[in-house]
Amino acid sequence: MAYIYKRDKKWGYTVSLGIDPLTKRQKQKTKATFKTRKEAVSAARKLEAEIENGTYVEETKMTFEAFARQWIENYALNAKISSVRARSKEMNLFISEWGPYPLKKISKQVYHRRIIELSEKYSRNYVSGIHACGRMIFSHATELGLIKINPTENIRLPKYIAKVEELESQEDEIKFLEKEELAQFLRLANTNGLEMDYLIFTTLAYTGLRIGELLALKWTDFDEEKGTLRVTKTLYNPKNNIKEYELLTPKTTGSIRTIKIDEKLIKMLKRHEIKQKETKLKIGNFYVDNNFIFSRNDGHPQLRKVVETRLKRLLKMANINKNITPHSFRHTHTSLLIEAGVGVKEIQQRLGHTDINTTMNIYAHMTANMEEKASHQFSKLMKDLL
Repeated sequence: MAYIYKRDKKWGYTVSLGIDPLTKRQKQKTKATFKTRKEAVSAARKLEAEIENGTYVEETKMTFEAFARQWIENYALNAKISSVRARSKEMNLFISEWGPYPLKKISKQVYHRRIIELSEKYSRNYVSGIHACGRMIFSHATELGLIKINPTENIRLPKYIAKVEELESQEDEIKFLEKEELAQFLRLANTNGLEMDYLIFTTLAYTGLRIGELLALKWTDFDEEKGTLRVTKTLYNPKNNIKEYELLTPKTTGSIRTIKIDEKLIKMLKRHEIKQKETKLKIGNFYVDNNFIFSRNDGHPQLRKVVETRLKRLLKMANINKNITPHSFRHTHTSLLIEAGVGVKEIQQRLGHTDINTTMNIYAHMTANMEEKASHQFSKLMKDLL
């Protein structure tokens, strides 16, 4: 039974919460902020009903930052370091706004307003990731019984409508080299490339590997007799430090795969293996031998930044004015598979897409590009005829 009282012109209540299982002492909830006795009685009855039904939650006084820091530590126990790094960045966008703010005071309105602010500043994909992070934080707080209401529930991202100017100037998201451009690029990499350039870019173009997967390859992943490369890991090195890298599991479970490679690439890898063994003998104990295929002359795996820099150098020499990245060779490989008549399911398995929709989106984009190219070629043919 609630105790109702009046103090300093305000009405209040005291309600028993039962015996604390840890301290074995009586716990009470007191609140004295009501203007009338009727309001205090109504609030007390509501609280007693929650206690009786087992739905009462004693909300925490913890700040958002304090809880978020605890959450990321818990998240890190079962997540890749790359995922933790990404989630930490997203989490900090909330901390910068709500750091000292009590966790329980962040309402749906407050959360929604922050999502709108971020949507005006960042891309939809990035905000989607930020929102996912927010949902995880508040869902965890709700599960622990620290807050009554999850402010992220039923919150949707604002609908993004591009301006006409943006649509007109927007370039295709999927960048790749046409077959003729690839041939020109690889010829140049062979004649004017720096050490391993020709092998690296040929491997990317002929396999569709992600750059992290390629740099993580070891000689044990290469089977000369079967003509395959086994993908089981990816190189994580955000600081581009030759010693501070980690080998992580691939992006998805479907990314673990065995890729069939052609005779040309097999021969290139064998020549590279012989050359690498000569380097080991020459350098001796200074060579850090971790069995990487694409290693530097000191044995450490090659840096992604080096590959990107060398790619820009060769693109400039080839007069290819496209925003091509190492990942673009993955799309280039896909376009060549489509042109060769390879089916969607086979492409999915070769690229290591767990979700068929990922493959289908790329496939649709590539085929649309090929259809447009065919249309232009037909128009040119007819003009020449007429």
